[in-house]
Amino acid sequence: MTIAVMILWGHALAALAFSVLALSALKRPAGGGRAALVAAFGLTALWALAVAGIGGDAPIAQLVDILRNLAWLVVVHWLHRQGQGQGQGQGQGQGQGQAASVSAVLACSLTIGAVFVMGGVATGMVAWVSDPTGTAALLELGFILRLLASIGALLMARGAYIAFAGGEQRMIARIAAAIWLVEVNLLTLAWASGAWPHELVAARGGVLVVLAAVLAAAFARGGSRPVRLSRAAAMQSLSLLAILGYFALLGLVTGGLEAVGGAQARVWQTAFVFGSTAAALAILSTGRLRAWTRVKLAKHLFQHRYDYRAEWLRFTDTLGRLEDSAPLDERMVKALADLTDSPAGLLLVPDAGGLGTGAAWQWDVAALPAAATAPELVQHLAATGRIIELDDVRAGRGDPGDLDAVPQWLIDLPDAWVVVPLPHLATLAGVIVLARPPIDRALDWEDFDLLKVVGRQAGSYLAEARAQGRLTEVERFEEFNRRFAFILHDIKNLVSQISLVARNAQRHADNPAFRTDMIATLNESATRMNDLIARLSQAKLPRTDPPRAVPLLALAQTVASARRMVHPVVVTGAPDALALADPVRLEQVLLHLVQNAIEASPPGEPVGIAVAIQGDRVIVEVIDQGCGMSAAFIRDRLFKPFVSTKPNGFGIGAFEARQHAVAMGGTLDVTSREGEGSRFRLTLPVARAGKMERAA
Repeated sequence: MTIAVMILWGHALAALAFSVLALSALKRPAGGGRAALVAAFGLTALWALAVAGIGGDAPIAQLVDILRNLAWLVVVHWLHRQGQGQGQGQGQGQGQGQAASVSAVLACSLTIGAVFVMGGVATGMVAWVSDPTGTAALLELGFILRLLASIGALLMARGAYIAFAGGEQRMIARIAAAIWLVEVNLLTLAWASGAWPHELVAARGGVLVVLAAVLAAAFARGGSRPVRLSRAAAMQSLSLLAILGYFALLGLVTGGLEAVGGAQARVWQTAFVFGSTAAALAILSTGRLRAWTRVKLAKHLFQHRYDYRAEWLRFTDTLGRLEDSAPLDERMVKALADLTDSPAGLLLVPDAGGLGTGAAWQWDVAALPAAATAPELVQHLAATGRIIELDDVRAGRGDPGDLDAVPQWLIDLPDAWVVVPLPHLATLAGVIVLARPPIDRALDWEDFDLLKVVGRQAGSYLAEARAQGRLTEVERFEEFNRRFAFILHDIKNLVSQISLVARNAQRHADNPAFRTDMIATLNESATRMNDLIARLSQAKLPRTDPPRAVPLLALAQTVASARRMVHPVVVTGAPDALALADPVRLEQVLLHLVQNAIEASPPGEPVGIAVAIQGDRVIVEVIDQGCGMSAAFIRDRLFKPFVSTKPNGFGIGAFEARQHAVAMGGTLDVTSREGEGSRFRLTLPVARAGKMERAA
């Protein structure tokens, strides 16, 4: 793209942008500088259009340029009056001083406007003078007068900028100053070279477009939120400027080598390019230089050392990074160390009244003393929450409490730089020791504030993680206790069964049939006790059989025969009823239901077990004619754990029976009326050929 095309399109876009600004200024309320702004924007658009269409040297373009500068002078003068008006009403002496100041501004504006007119007239007369000497003299005079006027206008714009603390008035003054600053640079180069620098003229159009966009954004925001570059954008812009400066330096040096190098110029140029590039890469690859650059830029270019939004997002992202394999404690140390560019960090946790070594991030834990305790430091930090600079403690100029609390082993660590407490409510969740950053420096108020806030947040994370660990441990104990309660209930039933066998043995020991039943009962009890021991062990899963076809009538008769020595039990139903179930769990459910029915029934009143098939379900009902239960008891208490009406009951039998039924894909319901008995109804999936194939 040629320079002429860049001048054309750049100034054409600038004309369009300032035309839009002029139309938007027409919508502003009457007064308030509306006429001056409309004139300044409109004349700037007309001048940019003239430069794009007929060139900046044309007499018409020179005339519009004079009018444009005068219009912007009127805007700056209006800004000065606005700024002076904000201080009115502060006393008669100050009012007189403000009046004198307004008069001085008016005089300066008229003088600068006159110089603009004379400079424009001198430059415009070049077209009607044919003598080369006169042309050069007029051109130089025009450059000088316009340069002086632009400098004076720039100073006035600066004064208007200072008069306002913020708002769109300050932005307008800033844009006016930027326009005249561009003109000062162009006119300086034009006066020095005797001709317009067309490359910079082409760049001027793009600059005007950017200035118009910034001003439009300021108007859209109403001046309440001034347009500012973010820290990231500012850093990237500075990096781009540094790269451009580097390439400009390369161009200047290689050009100079070409002029003085003679036949060896190409060799010298190649050596310089490769050498300078290698040196730049070597310098930029050092972490110390990058850290030094960040510190200096943050100190001298930004109002605050930290971009708090970016730092907080980075901190929370490091803590919540699920894909990171590092544990939470280590991620916490890293997140805190990243804030101060510390290369390492160490977490110390309260342990037996002192501090024990916790997680470490890039810290040589082997260099720490074996007994790294510090009870005084724990008490001091818990009471004060102070952030301690260890260099001050080493120099003996720290707070007296810090000097007494910091242990000697921590002072002797050469890399230890700052001690950051992690408070949580009224306790100390931990302490993080940060290593010295590549660029050693003292902490300022921003460091203390940020580390204090982040330390409190890290303490909350740490306390929450510990609470979660304790909760997990409690849940494991609760699961163990719950399993133990179920097993204790089954042991109670086994003890009752063996006790009955022992009492009956005194009367029926000579009966061979009784001895056979007694041996079978004891073997069954021993088998069930072994199963209970396996269920109680956390390292061994309880014995369960895979789902298979269980003949319900035969299982019911086995359960009934084990209880007939205590109470009569009658079994009826379909002999071909097969349930798809775990035989161990199913037998436990039936034993519990029959035992409860026996305990609820009057002596001699039989307990019934009825087996039936209904569609794809098999049903087992345990029926008794005992005292029965109320609807409220069934709804609120029957299947709740640890609720029992028996003097020595545990209240988990019905709850465990329903849990087993649900685990086998079935249900357990009950219907009962007080004084009429109860009917427990267990439903299970029926075992058919298709189901058995899938189960197998």
